[in-house]
Amino acid sequence: MSANHLTLGLLVVAVGACGRPAPAPAPAGGVRPGIEVLLADSAHLVRGRRVGLLTNHTGVDRLGRRDLDLLRAAPDVRVVALFSPEHGFRGTADRPDLPDDVDSVSGLPIYSLYTGARAPNLRALDSVDVLLVDLQDVGARYYTHAWYAVFLMRALAPRGTPVVILDRPNPVGGSQVQGNTRTVAAPQTQPVGFLPVAMRHGMTLGELAWLANDVLGIGARLVVVPAAGWRRTMYYDETGLPWVRPSPNLPDLESAIHYAGLCLFEGTNLSVGRGTDRAFRLVGAPWLDPDTVLAALHGGGPSVTAGVDMRATRFTPRAPGDGKYGGVPVRGIELRVTDRARYDPPRVAVALLDAIRAAHPDSFAFRREWFDLLAADGGLRRALEAAASLDSVWEAWRAARERFNERRAKYLLY
Repeated sequence: MSANHLTLGLLVVAVGACGRPAPAPAPAGGVRPGIEVLLADSAHLVRGRRVGLLTNHTGVDRLGRRDLDLLRAAPDVRVVALFSPEHGFRGTADRPDLPDDVDSVSGLPIYSLYTGARAPNLRALDSVDVLLVDLQDVGARYYTHAWYAVFLMRALAPRGTPVVILDRPNPVGGSQVQGNTRTVAAPQTQPVGFLPVAMRHGMTLGELAWLANDVLGIGARLVVVPAAGWRRTMYYDETGLPWVRPSPNLPDLESAIHYAGLCLFEGTNLSVGRGTDRAFRLVGAPWLDPDTVLAALHGGGPSVTAGVDMRATRFTPRAPGDGKYGGVPVRGIELRVTDRARYDPPRVAVALLDAIRAAHPDSFAFRREWFDLLAADGGLRRALEAAASLDSVWEAWRAARERFNERRAKYLLY
């Protein structure tokens, strides 16, 4: 296939009548992830070409079969290099110095991008004619998978090598946008929260890549193969797809829903339940008085706690990746979603932060640099330190979020 033919094929898949991918109708068997759509409908994108694959354990079809194995079994497809994001190719690592590896089944090299832009990682791109990206995002600005896709988009743009995103559903739905909004992109060396999007952005990885390619001026030859049958109102448990935990600390959909808010507590001296089977469903510390905090929250009226039940609990983190209270009994608060349509995770998280600071002014502490990174800047921390009214916090978020909602509309594919 000539370069011109490849480009024509890419354009046919990448755009529909309105300049964006046209979602396929919902199949009888549920949502089909991008890898299935690629092999069934768009195999010309990889046939006869040397393929690089950025993925991890979430890159599977509806039957749980790995992308790598499906691609290697496809006619005239040659996978030559694998790239892995944070937590590694198998999704189990929880360390910052993740080394390169080898896939035991195929014998292919796995280049770890979590170690940064080392020369061997980038040289491996020279052997690639097309790069596929298949990673499960979780719908929150803090999550790092989009950064790895953008990192390789930047590296491949000058080469003119196509990047194909094999899209997957946003597990927490694509219709709700919540929290504050980063108004400018963060430095590209920082994987956490670098895109100018809301805390809960309501976009898929393919849509984020589309936005990044435009607003960051990357200029990559980008293709998005949509997930067939997904609708923006769908949560993951409505797709028919098996849940594969995206990272070691997101064990289930419940945790993923809370993550868009409770991740802010990573920038404090409270545990979010890492080292338990309820990570990101808990907040706690040995010094926490849950009953006092919950009384203050409930006293704020039903709008603050709409759609979520909160109750006192106890837990003991075991070898937590964040190092918080390992082996120490912790008094905490557990959250449980009762109404997805009414629940606003960032709003509830900020109300929790405010109540905990008020109840424990001498014990609570921000990890300032980390909190400000998660929150996009120091504005939220300063507002909480000044005991500003929560209404003023929500109002400060509104205008930027409305502008983001307008901007994101041009990148929505479903």
